[in-house]
Amino acid sequence: MSSQMTAPAEDMAGGGVTETPRERVFALLQRQGGPVVLVLVVLLACIFSSGFASSGNFSTILVGNAYVSLLALAETFVIISGGIDLSVGSMFALGGVLAAWGMNHGGSGVAVLLPIVVGLVIGVIQGSLIAYARLAPFIVTLAGLLFARGLLQAISNEGSTTYLVPGHSVFAFLGDGTWRPILTAVAFFAIAAVVLVRTRFGQALFAIGGSENAALLMGVRVRRTKVLVYMLSGTLAAVAGMLNASRLQSGVTNIGVGYELTAIAAVVIGGTILTGGSGSMYGTAAGVLLLAVIQNLIGVHLSQYGSSASDLVNGAFLAVVVVLQSFLARRRAL
Repeated sequence: MSSQMTAPAEDMAGGGVTETPRERVFALLQRQGGPVVLVLVVLLACIFSSGFASSGNFSTILVGNAYVSLLALAETFVIISGGIDLSVGSMFALGGVLAAWGMNHGGSGVAVLLPIVVGLVIGVIQGSLIAYARLAPFIVTLAGLLFARGLLQAISNEGSTTYLVPGHSVFAFLGDGTWRPILTAVAFFAIAAVVLVRTRFGQALFAIGGSENAALLMGVRVRRTKVLVYMLSGTLAAVAGMLNASRLQSGVTNIGVGYELTAIAAVVIGGTILTGGSGSMYGTAAGVLLLAVIQNLIGVHLSQYGSSASDLVNGAFLAVVVVLQSFLARRRAL
């Protein structure tokens, strides 16, 4: 699947130049590194970590990361296009608070629609500033991060009010149980993979990320596509927060801090290049699961060292992945 996601863009951006066998090998290593490492880590954990292979532990890993994984999904679209979205973590938290607030002030319909509308509007504004005002994505989405967090604080009275979701409501049903969050995440990733590979929008993202000037010459509507991708990212992040509020049955106000960095890390670990033009949903899913497994193992074996151990391991692991990606990219160019 992943090879199909990148090959068309390479042909479009590179004027139809066919990769040599050597380039294909290094490209394959670059794209499939995350899934391969995930399989190896899981196998080693099953052998050497007591209790890791239990169904309960696997369920905890999958359910706990089901909705958060949608942030990495959204970030994949943006990074492939050559951009970055630092607002997804705050949009995730805002979506949850808006959903819980809407549940208390208008019922299940408002709880679902309000986060979607707000996420869509913020995404359109960010995309328009990036596409038409030509502002840097880093600055625009950093401002979006601060705005979303500030709006969240205003709605929740500076974080002192936590809106609860009644357990018997239709809205709470969306995130209830074990399999519903997992299947929801799988469905989102499957749809995203089809959009990325089989639609003109997906191919436009690859073309823009590969070479924006070349994309313009090919007739790609670059500015409109950029607005759409940030609109999609904002909406997906808000929907993820809404679904998470349904699962937790509350709008948690202090959630989402640093989630944007975790999402970016998962995308990069999955083989998507930060400069854009290459990537896959399959790789991102592997990156999300790999980080989740590592966090689980840290919680079991290094819990006495606190959160510092988690940050240290994640940072070191991401640094190694980025170095390896840079090495493989240079080897492809030789």
